[in-house]
Amino acid sequence: MSASLDGDAAVTSPQPDAEALVAEARQWWQTDIIDIHPGEIALRGYPIEELIGNVGFVDTIWLMLRGELPSRAHAALFEAALVASVDHGPQAPSIAIARMAVTCGVPVNGAMASAINVLDDIHGGPGQQCMELYLEIDAEMEETGALDQAVDRVLQRWRDAGIRYVPGFGHRFHPLDPRTPRLLSLVDDAVAEGIVGGRFAAIGRAVADAISSGRAAPIPMNVDGVTAVIYCELGLPPELGRGVFILARSVGILAHASEQMKQGGRIKGPMPKSLGYTYTGPAHRPVPRNDDQGRPRS
Repeated sequence: MSASLDGDAAVTSPQPDAEALVAEARQWWQTDIIDIHPGEIALRGYPIEELIGNVGFVDTIWLMLRGELPSRAHAALFEAALVASVDHGPQAPSIAIARMAVTCGVPVNGAMASAINVLDDIHGGPGQQCMELYLEIDAEMEETGALDQAVDRVLQRWRDAGIRYVPGFGHRFHPLDPRTPRLLSLVDDAVAEGIVGGRFAAIGRAVADAISSGRAAPIPMNVDGVTAVIYCELGLPPELGRGVFILARSVGILAHASEQMKQGGRIKGPMPKSLGYTYTGPAHRPVPRNDDQGRPRS
């Protein structure tokens, strides 16, 4: 017991013993993902030496994220979505950033980190946002019982919230995203074989019909919209939809960073110097004298 400055007695808390401190430290981080001991590594309970050579990388991604190994059919559909998202050329901002970073002397890890950091809501996030749209429509359909009505209600809510663009539809480069028909055909095959239910494939197609209604040209589903269908069909939550997109696009980022390292180049900007840029500021003008109007005063 000790005395406080105002004369009152203060009681000190008993110090925990060493075993209690160790127990508290062990509980600080908890994980169901990996168990490591000297000479032992297990992912979700599976010894790493048994996974190596027997389980593919895509299966391992699923295992790490979902807790169990996927069926072959689920893994194949999951892998197809990942393959579709690997790369979209050096005009994609994330890829361009990786290449420019390399020409500034950044090593591969820095180039990849720079590129991944721009995969946010606008460039990289529409897949997650589209999953959220599909899930909201799915929840609405539980109440209305009608797909078209649920789509109309949810799209109107999104419009009322000021959302101008429906994520997962339309493309600034492709009139028809070549990845979409192929992936949708794989989903349809999986539905026919009873691998997935097809609920979200129907929702995705209904959204495309709704936003294209009354237009001269349809607004087709893009890769974000169709991979959102697949990830929803496979039961992934939206945040993992963005995460696995970033995993897939990291492959393209790495490939482009490596290629730029081989090609060389120094401090390459977004455009060749010969193209320049458009200046929109004031014309050249003299600096005002001290007695001229407009001269900054201290």
